[in-house]
Amino acid sequence: MAKFTKQNKKVPKNNDLPESQNTQITTSTIFPIIGIGASAGGLEALEQFFKNMPENNGMAFVVIQHLDPNHIGLLPELLQRITSMQVFQVSDRLKVKPNCVYVIPPNKSMSILNGILHLFDPVESRGLRLPVDIFFRSLAEDQHEKSIGIILSGMGSDGSLGLKAIKEKNGMVLVQDPFTAKFDGMPQSATEAVIADIIAPVEELPSKLIASLKLIPSANKEAENEIRNKSNLDKIIILLREQSGHDFSLYKKNTLFRRIERRKSIHQIEKISNYVRFLQENPKETEILFKELLIGVTSFFRDTAVWKTLKENIIPNLLNELPDGYNLRAWVPGCSTGEEAYSLAIVFKEVLEKLKKSKKLSLQIFATDLDQDAIDKARKGFFPKNIESDVSAERIRRFFQPQNEGYHVNTNLREMIVFAPQNVVKDPPFTKLDIITCRNMLIYMEPELQKKLMALFNYSLNPGGIMVLGTAETPGTQNKGFNDADAKLKIYKRSSTIQASELIDFPSSFYRHKTIFPDKMVSPKIVENIQSLADQILLQRFAPASVFVNDQGDILYITGRTGKYLEPAAGKANWNIYAMAREGLRQVLPGAIRNAAKNYDPAILKNVKIEKTEGIQFVDVTVQRIESPDSIKGIVMIVFTDVPTFIEHSVTKSKTGKRNSTGRQKELEIELQRSSEEIQSIREEMQTSHEELKSTNEELQSTNEELQSTNEELTTSKEEMQSLNEELQTVNSELQSKVNEFIRANDDMNNLLNSTEVATLFLDKELNIRRFTDPVSKIIKLRTTDTGRPFTDLVTDLHYPEMDNHARQVIKTLVTIEIATITTDGRWFNVRIMPYRTIDDRIDGLVITFTDITVAKKLELELKAANEALLQTKKID
Repeated sequence: MAKFTKQNKKVPKNNDLPESQNTQITTSTIFPIIGIGASAGGLEALEQFFKNMPENNGMAFVVIQHLDPNHIGLLPELLQRITSMQVFQVSDRLKVKPNCVYVIPPNKSMSILNGILHLFDPVESRGLRLPVDIFFRSLAEDQHEKSIGIILSGMGSDGSLGLKAIKEKNGMVLVQDPFTAKFDGMPQSATEAVIADIIAPVEELPSKLIASLKLIPSANKEAENEIRNKSNLDKIIILLREQSGHDFSLYKKNTLFRRIERRKSIHQIEKISNYVRFLQENPKETEILFKELLIGVTSFFRDTAVWKTLKENIIPNLLNELPDGYNLRAWVPGCSTGEEAYSLAIVFKEVLEKLKKSKKLSLQIFATDLDQDAIDKARKGFFPKNIESDVSAERIRRFFQPQNEGYHVNTNLREMIVFAPQNVVKDPPFTKLDIITCRNMLIYMEPELQKKLMALFNYSLNPGGIMVLGTAETPGTQNKGFNDADAKLKIYKRSSTIQASELIDFPSSFYRHKTIFPDKMVSPKIVENIQSLADQILLQRFAPASVFVNDQGDILYITGRTGKYLEPAAGKANWNIYAMAREGLRQVLPGAIRNAAKNYDPAILKNVKIEKTEGIQFVDVTVQRIESPDSIKGIVMIVFTDVPTFIEHSVTKSKTGKRNSTGRQKELEIELQRSSEEIQSIREEMQTSHEELKSTNEELQSTNEELQSTNEELTTSKEEMQSLNEELQTVNSELQSKVNEFIRANDDMNNLLNSTEVATLFLDKELNIRRFTDPVSKIIKLRTTDTGRPFTDLVTDLHYPEMDNHARQVIKTLVTIEIATITTDGRWFNVRIMPYRTIDDRIDGLVITFTDITVAKKLELELKAANEALLQTKKID
């Protein structure tokens, strides 16, 4: 039996890999499992990816491609032609092994548990299937920090939620560059959902992935050494604090190291000391690392059991105890892009509707986060269509509006929530709260910081208020201030008993009094520099109160006591000076700020009369624009200087009978002068505004004309598109008809070839198998899955070692070769090798026919033997 080569490429039907694997990434039994999601245009991207992926890479690849549920999947066979790795179509409970590719079958969803793939019937949400999200989420839960997700070309947003889950577990995310993708919907959605570790053209992703994974083992050893020496970690924390203003020193060191290691491997930096230098030289990388540490992963109604309990038990019990007309206050620290806050608002509305006794209750939610970008997204209230996997159809119908391939929250739901950037560690907390949901934030913090936050939450909640933590979080040593509402789901209720607790250092968070905690008072620090001490005393005791505001009037910094001049406005928290200025100051401040913003000359307001509940206060106000950093534009400093109150002389009659009212007269003169200056300033501003409005009106008129012209062009284009669409429909029908004809012709060809019972083998120019008839399998060991393989790789029963050379000779000379040969079992075949000619007379391969001439050959041999016997007899005679 002859064998052309030792290779045997085929698409396996079962996972029969040998136990030993020659891997490049790792020699251990733990290997990376890479999930690859793709949709429209994905086949081309997958071919480019696996074409550039080495064979013995030590990784397993699970391909989640959107497939037609009504057709047999050909993707495994197509990928097998590209890669030398074994390609499997997944069957239920298939164990994943390295150096293999696994393809999801049509009309199935797939998950992974302990390295074993499980198939499920697909679950549709209003016609939307999200197989990539489903698999990526299960991959993150199964592989944790070893999970790797890759998004290639495709339409829609499938995979974005799954990538968030991978990021939460400190996994790696790679995305095809949207500019190089045939369809950029999925790559674009992925880059907007998470910070991708690698964004590159698909042909570059394999090399970048391998380079990153090679550094991880050495990075782990480096991390062990650096844990003993915290110097480099402290330097990174300092760099983060300098650029972002946030201190990560009390975050869990393991979390910090894992995120830093991931960024090191992405940039192929081995030592953490070199990464410190890289951060110093690249502020953009510091910003990316800061975003990575925030771990902004969230979803609607995360942990459904928690929300079910809140809806059915916790919140109804809380509302039943409240009086009619009560306004509840809730706080969602670490809200990320707002899904948790919106979930709480939805559940509250649903509970309120089902109360047996109707009450006019309202809920004000304060949702905060460190990440300004996440807050901006939350404020928009727009979410992609894949939220359908987490939000029921009824809730989407009631609380969302379809908009631009996604959903926008209803106005009444959006108005319940105030989104604001806040550092829960150093900024003052919200108080008098009824509900706090702080889920999966404490797990990233050291016990010391957890203790401070629990004391903060206890202080912020009203007695009987509800606190909801993540499933892996507990109040810890601070549970004395809380009772269990549902210990399993981590829902707690603030106890009604107010106990003296340890003083926790949060700005403006606690009222400190020396007589309450005499043993806990911290002794003042000794200031080594006498100049610094003098500056502090002068600033605190003798400097006038001042405020720094930006060009919008938002307060940036306060020195001294400003309570006599500013007061918080009622309603939503507002740190704008125009809203906080007291009566009297509120009227003159806007004009002074506008005048000061024009140049760097100070604008001085003399004897401004401020009305307070305690009486009248006069103050001089100095407003001056100052030099500001590039990140903040138009900083204005406002300095308040108290002046003695005018003493109105007692009204007495003189000898002439006239009243002495010098003080009052002077006051009125000052007010009149200031009013005259304000009127003049307002007149100038109105004149300028009039000119600007006139110019804007002209621009709008011009724009309106352009829009009208554009509208006419769009109308024409619409008509042309309709006409083109009709033509395309006609062409599509014709193409469908042609396809049907080709299918019938192909069926006729197959039947014709099989009916001749002649073994025929069709090869392309590279001598790869293109087609064969059934009788060929009795001569050469062939299966349907061998299509596309070199025919020289296969085992044959023929004694014809020159077949390969003869085939190449026919390709070269175009001369037919015909030869008779015998098989190992004694069968004779006439082998004819001829060129394959196309309809336009091009040579596009070979046709090899194997004609069974066993009977003729036997007759020939018998005839020859009879002739020889006859000749022998004649000789004897």
